[in-house]
Amino acid sequence: MSKSGTTTDTAATDPAAIEAVPGEAPTASWASVMLDCPNAKELAIFYGELTGWGVTGADDGGAWAFLTPPGTELIFGFQQVADYRPPRWPGQDTPQQFHLDFRVANLDAAVARAEQLGATQAEHQPGGERWRVMLDPVGHPFCLCPPAPAAT
Repeated sequence: MSKSGTTTDTAATDPAAIEAVPGEAPTASWASVMLDCPNAKELAIFYGELTGWGVTGADDGGAWAFLTPPGTELIFGFQQVADYRPPRWPGQDTPQQFHLDFRVANLDAAVARAEQLGATQAEHQPGGERWRVMLDPVGHPFCLCPPAPAAT
């Protein structure tokens, strides 16, 4: 969109054609992802152990908690929601809305560690042996994926 709020013909047909306005600071930058859950501190501990990032901050009552990947200012946050209903994947009775993917060096070892921390393997595995769909302790789907192929 232009400053006037209208979309140019090029931008309407090619989203990649939208460019920042030279000399102007961006309007926003990505800061965090927040997951709803029944107890934020408990779920943050799970993901902190899974990733090795640890818990950066948490409310003792479990209302909120967050992780910050080393070397970044990004926040991976968790917020307590009353009457939390876990997503049902792959069905859409309670949709997942989004999921997380993690790169792992050893798929079998990462699956074993995630299970040790309280995750379970989803029944439906669309990636076969290529990647594994897991469910965190409160039901959010996430994937454990092998390293990205080397660029050629």
